[in-house]
Amino acid sequence: MKIMVPLAEDFEEIEALTVVDVLRRAGIEVNTVGVVGSVISGLHGIRITTDKRLSEVNADDYDGIVLPGGPSYSILARTSQIINILKKLNSQGKLIAAICAAPSVLAKAGVLEGRRATIYPGMEKELPYPRDDRVVVDGNIITSQGPGTAMEFALKIVETLVGGEKAFRLKKQLLV
Repeated sequence: MKIMVPLAEDFEEIEALTVVDVLRRAGIEVNTVGVVGSVISGLHGIRITTDKRLSEVNADDYDGIVLPGGPSYSILARTSQIINILKKLNSQGKLIAAICAAPSVLAKAGVLEGRRATIYPGMEKELPYPRDDRVVVDGNIITSQGPGTAMEFALKIVETLVGGEKAFRLKKQLLV
């Protein structure tokens, strides 16, 4: 099981790092991927040295992708390789997850057609079928609202990928 988390300048650290940490604790291999370069600064000044650069990845090597939010979502939306990866993974029924503003990238890629999703409050017009829930699962797609929902989002990804029992044990360990 291998998941890609693409990072661009001004990504929301809580959303990205919570997901990476929780998935790795669950035994899921996670690659942080620099969209431009390999040292990426988050919105609040945390600098991350990524595992790979986007130019080094092949979508066929991954079981899913998780897009963090923050202002970086607009970079993700303009990056054709990210859009193509989303389309490919969706056509294969693989996991696609996005939080905060990033579900709008899924809409741009066309993977939300006929699907329910949630997004950062105030951005609902970006989605074809928006919901107010903190985390929404529709088939292979998981979306969430923002920094305060990051742990719930990460645990839902774990549940989806490796099962409810593992997610429950992890939730207990993390005191959630």
